[in-house]
This record gives sequence, structure tokens and C-alpha cells, in this order.
Amino acid sequence: MPIYEKRTYDTGPAVIGELVKLYRSEGWPALEAGGFGENLVGYFFSDTGTLHQLVHLWRFDDDAARRDFWKRLFADDAFLAFAVKIRPLIQNQDVQLLHSAPWGPTP
Repeated sequence: MPIYEKRTYDTGPAVIGELVKLYRSEGWPALEAGGFGENLVGYFFSDTGTLHQLVHLWRFDDDAARRDFWKRLFADDAFLAFAVKIRPLIQNQDVQLLHSAPWGPTP
């Protein structure tokens, strides 16, 4: 059964634009170039509730695949160069592991 990882990054109103710019110019290109985008379900911005959040959802075949993915990603030089730039912009990070319900559609 697949496992989903929801990552929520809280930023401030003054830095969300910079975060978006860095993801567009460096983050997403690094993910794609390294073949890491295949596990991504999508990126989302909060529009109601807690604002100034970037949420991303990842899909993995199992927990071993999830752990291997993050290990390989954080060994990628292009992604690390990007990560060093966005870390100061993130005030809080919340990671939630999810399993799909045994009914209804799954991403």
C-alpha cells in the first residue's frame, strides 16, 4: 500500500514571494533534473486558514522507498544548493505521513 507524505512549510508574508521565486528558478529544476519529481503529487499554497504556507504531497510505494528518496535527494548537489537558500525562509516545518483510505479515489 502506498504511503503519502505531506510537508507543510510555514513562512512569513514578507518571504513567501522569495520562496516561490527560489522554487521556480532552482528548486523545481533541481528536482526534475535529478528525476525526483516523479514522486510528487503536487505543490499547494494555503488560501484560507493558516496563510503563507507551502504544502507539498509526495507518494511512495512504501516507507523504505520514502526513506531512500529523501536520502538520495539530500545527496544531490543541485538540490542541496537550493535547500541552503530556502531553509532560512521557513519558520516551521510539519511532516505528516498518510495512508489512503480503503475506499474512494487515490492520487
